Amino acid sequence: MSDVKIEHKETMSRDEAAAWLSLLSKALAADGDVDLQLGQSEIQVHVPDQLAAEFEVEVEGDEVEIELEFSWSKQSSRARASRRSGAAR
Repeated sequence: MSDVKIEHKETMSRDEAAAWLSLLSKALAADGDVDLQLGQSEIQVHVPDQLAAEFEVEVEGDEVEIELEFSWSKQSSRARASRRSGAAR
Protein backbone atom coordinates (compact mmCIF):
# COMPACT_ATOMS: atom_id res chain seq x y z
CA MET A 1 0.00 0.00 0.00
CA SER A 2 1.32 3.44 -0.85
CA ASP A 3 1.71 6.20 1.71
CA VAL A 4 -1.34 8.42 2.01
CA LYS A 5 -1.90 11.83 3.54
CA ILE A 6 -5.28 13.50 3.67
CA GLU A 7 -5.45 17.00 5.05
CA HIS A 8 -8.64 18.96 5.43
CA LYS A 9 -9.22 22.42 6.87
CA GLU A 10 -12.56 24.08 7.40
CA THR A 11 -14.26 26.61 9.61
CA MET A 12 -16.85 25.10 11.92
CA SER A 13 -18.78 25.97 15.03
CA ARG A 14 -17.70 24.76 18.45
CA ASP A 15 -20.76 22.44 18.46
CA GLU A 16 -19.71 20.95 15.10
CA ALA A 17 -16.16 20.41 16.40
CA ALA A 18 -17.57 18.70 19.50
CA ALA A 19 -19.77 16.43 17.36
CA TRP A 20 -16.79 15.45 15.14
CA LEU A 21 -14.64 14.66 18.20
CA SER A 22 -17.52 12.72 19.74
CA LEU A 23 -17.81 10.50 16.64
CA LEU A 24 -14.07 9.85 16.77
CA SER A 25 -14.20 9.12 20.49
CA LYS A 26 -17.09 6.65 20.13
CA ALA A 27 -15.31 4.77 17.32
CA LEU A 28 -12.10 4.54 19.37
CA ALA A 29 -14.00 3.31 22.43
CA ALA A 30 -16.01 0.73 20.45
CA ASP A 31 -13.78 -1.47 18.31
CA GLY A 32 -11.18 0.91 16.92
CA ASP A 33 -12.64 0.95 13.40
CA VAL A 34 -12.81 4.64 12.55
CA ASP A 35 -14.62 6.17 9.57
CA LEU A 36 -13.85 9.88 9.26
CA GLN A 37 -15.60 12.26 6.90
CA LEU A 38 -13.15 14.98 5.85
CA GLY A 39 -14.97 17.31 3.50
CA GLN A 40 -15.69 15.30 0.33
CA SER A 41 -13.30 12.51 1.37
CA GLU A 42 -13.83 9.64 3.77
CA ILE A 43 -11.04 7.64 5.33
CA GLN A 44 -11.33 4.35 7.18
CA VAL A 45 -8.63 3.17 9.59
CA HIS A 46 -8.33 0.59 12.33
CA VAL A 47 -6.75 1.91 15.50
CA PRO A 48 -5.04 -0.75 17.65
CA ASP A 49 -5.46 -1.07 21.40
CA GLN A 50 -2.12 0.69 22.11
CA LEU A 51 -0.99 3.87 20.38
CA ALA A 52 1.17 6.93 20.96
CA ALA A 53 -0.61 10.18 21.76
CA GLU A 54 0.66 13.75 21.54
CA PHE A 55 -1.27 16.77 22.77
CA GLU A 56 -0.14 20.32 22.13
CA VAL A 57 -1.53 23.75 22.96
CA GLU A 58 0.19 26.70 21.32
CA VAL A 59 -0.58 30.37 21.90
CA GLU A 60 0.98 32.84 19.48
CA GLY A 61 -0.19 36.40 19.80
CA ASP A 62 -3.98 36.31 19.67
CA GLU A 63 -4.17 32.85 18.02
CA VAL A 64 -4.60 29.62 20.00
CA GLU A 65 -3.99 26.21 18.43
CA ILE A 66 -4.83 22.80 19.93
CA GLU A 67 -3.36 19.73 18.25
CA LEU A 68 -4.23 16.10 18.98
CA GLU A 69 -2.08 13.49 17.29
CA PHE A 70 -2.39 9.71 17.52
CA SER A 71 0.12 7.40 15.86
CA TRP A 72 0.84 3.68 15.65
CA SER A 73 2.73 1.22 13.52
CA LYS A 74 0.70 -0.66 10.92
CA GLN A 75 3.21 -3.52 11.33
CA SER A 76 2.73 -3.95 15.09
CA SER A 77 -1.03 -3.67 14.67
CA ARG A 78 -1.02 -6.58 12.19
CA ALA A 79 1.22 -8.70 14.43
CA ARG A 80 -1.11 -8.26 17.41
CA ALA A 81 -4.16 -9.12 15.29
CA SER A 82 -2.36 -12.24 14.04
CA ARG A 83 -1.50 -13.37 17.55
CA ARG A 84 -5.09 -12.81 18.71
CA SER A 85 -6.61 -14.80 15.85
CA GLY A 86 -4.10 -17.60 16.42
CA ALA A 87 -4.93 -17.71 20.13
CA ALA A 88 -8.66 -17.89 19.37
CA ARG A 89 -8.32 -21.17 17.49
